[in-house]
Amino acid sequence: MGYPVVLIQEGELGAQVTNALQMAIAATGVDITWQIVDIGGEDQQGLLPNYIFDIIRTAKTAVIGPLMMPDNYRQMEADIREKLDLYVNLRPAKTMVGIPSNYQNVDIMIVRETTEGIYAGIEFERTSVEAADARSFLSKLSGKRIREDAAVGIKPISVKGCGQIIEFAFNYARKTKRHQVIAVHQAHFMAHTDGLFLEIARDIAQEFPDIAFADRSIEVICQELMQKPERFDVLVMPNLYGDLLAHLCAGMVGGLSVPIAHVGDKYAVFGAQSTGTDDVGHDPTSLILAGALMLRHLGEQEAAQRLQAAVEAVVASHVDTTADLNPVGFEGVDSQAMAQAITQAIAA
Repeated sequence: MGYPVVLIQEGELGAQVTNALQMAIAATGVDITWQIVDIGGEDQQGLLPNYIFDIIRTAKTAVIGPLMMPDNYRQMEADIREKLDLYVNLRPAKTMVGIPSNYQNVDIMIVRETTEGIYAGIEFERTSVEAADARSFLSKLSGKRIREDAAVGIKPISVKGCGQIIEFAFNYARKTKRHQVIAVHQAHFMAHTDGLFLEIARDIAQEFPDIAFADRSIEVICQELMQKPERFDVLVMPNLYGDLLAHLCAGMVGGLSVPIAHVGDKYAVFGAQSTGTDDVGHDPTSLILAGALMLRHLGEQEAAQRLQAAVEAVVASHVDTTADLNPVGFEGVDSQAMAQAITQAIAA
């Protein structure tokens, strides 16, 4: 029996793209037992039905295919992270021949913490009693004046939250044969929150002498990424910075439709950012690359590398690719034909 994986799809177009993923992974020789769940016709309102979480908890691994309402995807991601305690968001940014970009030889993995920081959602509307109490309480604690018309948000960062995301980044670098981890922070302005993140990063780095370590403030890393992104490898950071840098790097390598992974101690969910028929259409590239992330998570490093290389070879050819990947004026093929080309490239 193969690795159990839940495959969540929606409608006919979604099924075509998820079928392309299944074809490509099958060609690697890795045995996957797919449990397909079609949520077409269900009133999602940005949330997965509760029964699906029980299925994922049993299988421990899931892939979410294209959704008909991509605007719901970010809300769905947040719900998945909370219910399954997925504290890691992996966002690769890799240039590929055939996809226009101003950069070359970029291969960055962003490791973003997703349970703490500003995005934890602890905030109070400015006219509320809670906001008034928070302003008064925080002013007394800090000795700093907070304007009476201010909304208030809290940025919690814990020893456990920092430790688990940083340790994950170093273990991921070691497992995937990467060479450097850089901690991104704003410790010179936020000494007790980002300062804690940096302190823990430096401590954990000593446990991984085979992995080079450095740190950068968020404004410095943005500048250096725009100048020489090919110098960077694994970047680990708190929630907000990870969201911003993931989108920045996605744009640098050619677009927002990129593979993503949400990982915790027990479960992992894979998919494609900006998933949806309007953005991705019949293009299975991002979801198949998410499949490569999944294979790495399952410990199938060699198969993941062959799948990644096959996708890159097909995209570079501009022969068996979907219309959105082709130069203007060139017709494309459907997702099944592209998947077939990828399977052939794996076998070659």
